[in-house]
Amino acid sequence: MTGPNGSSRVFIELGPRPEEPTQLVRPGARSSYPPDVLARLDADAETVIARYREPDSAATTSRSALLPLLHLVQSEDGYITPAGIDFCSAKLGLTGAEVAAVSTFYSMYRRGPTGEYLVGVCTNTLCAIMGGDDILAALEEHLGSTGSRDEGGHSISTSDGKITLEHIECNAACDYAPVMMINWEFFDNQTPESARSLVDALRAGERVTPDRGATLCSFRQTARTLAGFPDTRIEAAEAQTVGDATLAGLRISRSLDDNPPGSASAADAPGEGK
Repeated sequence: MTGPNGSSRVFIELGPRPEEPTQLVRPGARSSYPPDVLARLDADAETVIARYREPDSAATTSRSALLPLLHLVQSEDGYITPAGIDFCSAKLGLTGAEVAAVSTFYSMYRRGPTGEYLVGVCTNTLCAIMGGDDILAALEEHLGSTGSRDEGGHSISTSDGKITLEHIECNAACDYAPVMMINWEFFDNQTPESARSLVDALRAGERVTPDRGATLCSFRQTARTLAGFPDTRIEAAEAQTVGDATLAGLRISRSLDDNPPGSASAADAPGEGK
């Protein structure tokens, strides 16, 4: 392009194209998988892709299979690497640019090395008002001396590889604000003190259980579950997923005999067609 009023040409460096090998490169990031890992990923990928095949046809809705496949490669590397991009594009017949565009659009796909536990502090409106900003600041100070920020300055990872801390947007748990999520499990009604205790327990290797859900597993194990593979832990099947605050409105409605949909009184109530 040219400068103002057609003056001398101005060169603007746009960086590499998304399909070039430098896409999503980080120091130490894999550019390819060794044969044993590739064989294992191939088998798992076939399981994923089979869910999206049309009956009696070899055709697949490949773009639908991309999201779980990205979780699959993230379960291998802890984040999306050039090797993961190439693997997904080869399995689905997509370009590297298409895969990279999806992986960088959704925040659940990590762009850099991630600790065993991904700690997210909600700083959206309600959580922020209820103390989310204070929790994030307290954890940044608490972990900052033993961690380093990513290139964009958006997250802190501890040197022991245990914790990656970031702020997150609303995760639809406003009735428990302020909320933290660790590997996408909810920790409700947090304070700076309780948040510090949680990350200290994780770094010490203690078992930590969320308010709603099973005892935490690692970030990579969580990614594999998100890829659609069963979480076979007994506690995962038995975990409570609904909290008391979520049911408060339903209890009030029933106490007022408003016949909420699905209640026994509503089912017995006279109506059209009966």
